[in-house]
Amino acid sequence: MNAAVIAIQAMVSGVNLAVPQLSGSGLHPSATQLVWIVDIHLLVFAGLLVPAGALGDRLGRKPVLIAGLAVFGAGCLGCALAPDVPVLLVGRAVTGLGAALVMPATLALSLAVTPPGERGRAVGAWSGATGLGGMLGNLLAGSTLQFFSWPVFFALFVPVAALLAGLACRWAPATERHAGRSDVPGTVLLVGALTAMLFGLIEGRELGWASASVLAAFAAAAAFGALFVVHCLSADHPLIDLRLLAEPAVGAGVLGVAGAFVGMFGLFFLNAQYLHYAKGFSAIETGLAILPQGLCMKVVSPHSARLAGRWGSRRVVATGMALVVAGLVLLSLATSATPYWRYAIDLLIMATGMGLATPPLSSGIVAALPRTQSGLGSALNSAAREIGSALGIAVVGTVVTARFLAHLPPAVAASAHSTSDAMTAAGHLGSAGHAAATRAFTDAMGEGYRALAVLVAVIALTVLVWRRDAERPGVPDSRRAAA
Repeated sequence: MNAAVIAIQAMVSGVNLAVPQLSGSGLHPSATQLVWIVDIHLLVFAGLLVPAGALGDRLGRKPVLIAGLAVFGAGCLGCALAPDVPVLLVGRAVTGLGAALVMPATLALSLAVTPPGERGRAVGAWSGATGLGGMLGNLLAGSTLQFFSWPVFFALFVPVAALLAGLACRWAPATERHAGRSDVPGTVLLVGALTAMLFGLIEGRELGWASASVLAAFAAAAAFGALFVVHCLSADHPLIDLRLLAEPAVGAGVLGVAGAFVGMFGLFFLNAQYLHYAKGFSAIETGLAILPQGLCMKVVSPHSARLAGRWGSRRVVATGMALVVAGLVLLSLATSATPYWRYAIDLLIMATGMGLATPPLSSGIVAALPRTQSGLGSALNSAAREIGSALGIAVVGTVVTARFLAHLPPAVAASAHSTSDAMTAAGHLGSAGHAAATRAFTDAMGEGYRALAVLVAVIALTVLVWRRDAERPGVPDSRRAAA
């Protein structure tokens, strides 16, 4: 199960590392299209996670896992063969569908074979696998992009998906099935709300924040969201029983996981670009430079449950979220002159925060729901991750692109179709032009990180206030769940 998580996460993180090469590739994507290439996978992933989790409860998690791996492999093959941006976007959407089927099943199947008293550690190991997947994805992408091109990176996941599907057929346990009905209207409304919101955020810079299409997108997001809430509160078998979010452990857990991944994936989107454009690292050097972050998450995450049992999950979550915010603030100060060792410390601070905060939040979501809804609980957890990831990339991509163009010399900005184009055009102006473009990028990056830090801080404060009701005085919710 953790191997499947690692594979899914490796592809997600590796794509972020491939952004500089994609930007300068023969597909000629614009800055806005680059954000969509990263975000459309997360959009489909997030929108279909909950129905995929419910599908696993109804049909059995093992067959859904195997089908998801097959779909994921097919999507990766489509990406590798994509002749243009639209086909690449379709392939990325298919990988998102496959990942949506895989992720809830992995956590639910892991918990199915884990004794109740050990479930906190199992969730910690599952969360740590996401960090390990990010680390391996960066190494795989770095080494592949160093010697080959981005299509080869996608193609590597085709045999991996096939191998994992075969292993799942052999070793994944069969689980009980639970009767249920699909909620097509709820799924359509949820995906519509997420799509409209991301369209407004991503296209706002290019089309204009006051343009009719962007304002219509935000209005549609609000309308779809309101209809989704009304539908879920009135339907006999809703996609999500929103009343579950009234349970502090569930509601605060979903919001907290989303907030943590807003910061983490905003970092993932900018990290490779900073190391490539500002520090001059090669693809493989970039992958190695990010390695400590994944190792740190893998080491810290399994211990988070034990710390939560000793100190209370609210304290551990508060410490973790504070470290995530601190890491974003410190990263916002990085320039081309920042030594790598100092930048690596900033990455480790964020990784420690993620490793501390996310396992107690995820455990709280799953533990607060009946065992028959474990698939739904893991789907809620994963959906929160992907919605937060997509939102973080959309926000930081929009802020950085807008500020980057504003800081560029006029001669460079006029010909800048993407960051890669801007750097190439600046290089034609000599060392002074390249230095000005690099400074413009790091200034814009700093503004993007500060925007993320404010957003994550607001979410963290809301979560901590909400979680006060999740624990009885002196009894952490993690201990109650184990009991």
